[in-house]
Amino acid sequence: MIKEKFLCLGIGALFSLAVAGTAVSAEVLKMSTTTSTQASGLLDLLLPEFQKDTGIEIKVVAKGTGAAIRDGMDGNVDVIFVHARAREEQFVAEGYGTKRYPVMYNDFVLIGPASDPAGVKATTDAAAAFKAIAAAAQPFVSRGDDSGTHTKEQQLWRATGLPLEKKSQKIVVNNQEKEISAEAPADSAAWYLSIGQGMGKTITFAEEKQGYTLSDRGTYIKFRFGKTPPVDLEIVSEGDKALANPYGIIPVNPEKHPHVQIDLATKWVEWLISEKGQKMIADYKLEGQQLFFPDAE
Repeated sequence: MIKEKFLCLGIGALFSLAVAGTAVSAEVLKMSTTTSTQASGLLDLLLPEFQKDTGIEIKVVAKGTGAAIRDGMDGNVDVIFVHARAREEQFVAEGYGTKRYPVMYNDFVLIGPASDPAGVKATTDAAAAFKAIAAAAQPFVSRGDDSGTHTKEQQLWRATGLPLEKKSQKIVVNNQEKEISAEAPADSAAWYLSIGQGMGKTITFAEEKQGYTLSDRGTYIKFRFGKTPPVDLEIVSEGDKALANPYGIIPVNPEKHPHVQIDLATKWVEWLISEKGQKMIADYKLEGQQLFFPDAE
């Protein structure tokens, strides 16, 4: 009888642990986000605090904005946190997302060697700076990954008025090969380098080539002031209104994908745009430099 009693207690304990484990695993939110929110270090600050406040763990998949949006369209995640506003609004308009919530903003910066061989420091006009790089045939490293940064880069090339051509390349995202088509300057094979990588690797490669690249300010600050050794590229063009970089968060629509955890996604959105979440974003600095600015309405 004693053995049977302890056996029953043991089985009961295991059952309780299994139930508890199920409960814990049920409180895991899946989020696809741009690499800049992770590479900048911002998520390392926000996610533990959110979990402490709510008990909800967030599983992050960091990739280019285009791939993150596709994750939402396919129902692979519960929420997306990205930075390509026109594409975000299209995502909502097509019924894949419930609503776009503004979270924060920073801007894009053009970075390059301190010697500035293309002479782009002479202008604050981003399109003119891009045109000068092309005229000088200086190395320009493109993410080439269908990210928000890559989207902005293509907009700036179109603004130069230079002849462009559509190019395709295959990249690997989460061990899956994808073909990306994008516009790039015509006849630029000698100096235009599209690598199909995230922001951090793109900055590192541009440094190796002593070339130029477009970066979100947050990731650049992280690599310039929060990395040892720091990258030696400098900001050579900034301040143009065309370089604005707003970030939005969008819960995936349960009407499209009934399995998504809309309750958890809503809690995360509400926390992120709350006074506490916005203050943490505003207070996040490296070497006294603010990486993001709160933008919740």
